[in-house]
Amino acid sequence: MEIMVGVLGLVVGAAGSYIYATSKNNARVREADKQVESARAQAERIARDAQTEAETTKKTAVLEAKEEILRLRQESEEEDKRRKGELQRMENRIMQREESLDHRNEALDRREEQVSKMQSSVDKRRNEVEGLYAEQEAELERISALTREDAHKEILDRVRAETVRDEAQILRESEQRVRAQADKTAREIVSTAIQRCAADQAGEITVTSVHIPSDDLKGRIIGREGRNIRTFEQVTGVTLVIDDTPETVILSSFSPVRRETARVTLENLIADGRIHPARIEEMYHKAERLVNERIQEAGEQAAFDAGIHDLHPELVKTLGSLRYRTSFGQNVLQHSVQVSALCGLMASELGMDEGPAKRAGLLHDLGKAIDHEVEGPHAVIGADLARRYGERPLIVHAIEAHHADVEPASVLDVLVQAADAVSAARPGARRESAEAYIKRLEKLEEISNAHDGVERTYAMQAGRELHVMVEPSKVSDSEATVLAHEIAKQIEDEMEYPGQVRVVVIRESRAVDIAK
Repeated sequence: MEIMVGVLGLVVGAAGSYIYATSKNNARVREADKQVESARAQAERIARDAQTEAETTKKTAVLEAKEEILRLRQESEEEDKRRKGELQRMENRIMQREESLDHRNEALDRREEQVSKMQSSVDKRRNEVEGLYAEQEAELERISALTREDAHKEILDRVRAETVRDEAQILRESEQRVRAQADKTAREIVSTAIQRCAADQAGEITVTSVHIPSDDLKGRIIGREGRNIRTFEQVTGVTLVIDDTPETVILSSFSPVRRETARVTLENLIADGRIHPARIEEMYHKAERLVNERIQEAGEQAAFDAGIHDLHPELVKTLGSLRYRTSFGQNVLQHSVQVSALCGLMASELGMDEGPAKRAGLLHDLGKAIDHEVEGPHAVIGADLARRYGERPLIVHAIEAHHADVEPASVLDVLVQAADAVSAARPGARRESAEAYIKRLEKLEEISNAHDGVERTYAMQAGRELHVMVEPSKVSDSEATVLAHEIAKQIEDEMEYPGQVRVVVIRESRAVDIAK
């Protein structure tokens, strides 16, 4: 019974729970249905509002579009009106221009007609004038008893005489004006360069004296039957003079390199004490190597003194050999270093770059190192050598032009010429043989005497001044100026000389009478 009651209770409880759960679910369903209906109503309301808003927006957009179309139409109409107005104005201007051109064409036609009439009149008048001119010319020929060619020649002679006078006056005035300014500036530059470049000068000689410890060595130097001295002279190419001068022997040669090599050889033989043909040859080869080393050192030192550090090694070696080369007694290597310094100083005074000027000055006499091996002027030889070893065309041309073998083409060419002349003209720098001096004076007088009207010529001031006496009946005062210019130009073209030559043309007229 109790079990049944328990089971019944469970059944009743389960039934109650089910009924409760069912009623609760039904309430939830009804609540959900209400929410769905509410959401549907809200969605319908939103859709109606959106449709209403869309219709309103559409109407507004349509109105705005209509207003924009209306505005654009008005603007287009206004633009059309404006363009039509501009076109109308342009058309009016074109019509006015056409009318103006028509008037001008009419005026030009009238002017052309007038010109043609005037041309015909001028042609007629020209023919009349030519006829009158021919008649007058024939009448003049009849009166003067001269043909047209004779009269033409006479007039030309008169004009030429007047032109020579005017030319002389213009030439004199121009030269005085240009020389006044150019000489002043040139003197300042050259004097400044000379003052800033102080260098010693000493003339080279063609003999070298070698001191020996005692006169007993002279016999050993000569050797048995003179074999030592003959070997020495054959090997070195130098004349060995042994005379009564105490403790001194003399080496004589025009080649400074050979003379220096022989001097070193002889000193080494004297110091060694063994003097015989085999030893002479051995010492000569050692001395030759030593002199070559000194040549290389001299070239490097010269380049260093000039401030040039990128020379080709062959150029340095060739430059060093100038240490034993002389020109009129002046050491060529020292002269080249001086020219380099002078070029640099003058270039600095002119506001130019000093580097190319120093380089051209140092290398300008390079050809003198090999001019005994290659034919031609040393300036041309040096220019070819510099060109071969990669020097710039500016430097090569300056080397080639420093003795006017080619025409100067730049300021650098003239600077090298001036520096070369300044270095050579320093007191004691060079000397000239009497024979060359006499030939130079004779050449000056020959050039002067070759001109028409020259009576006598006197070379003065060691050839630095040339006095030319002319015949007054053949040379006028105006022609004297032209003659001086021509003689000076010919001297420049045909001669080489240190410094400058002043040409003075003297025309003297005398009137003589006797009082009785």
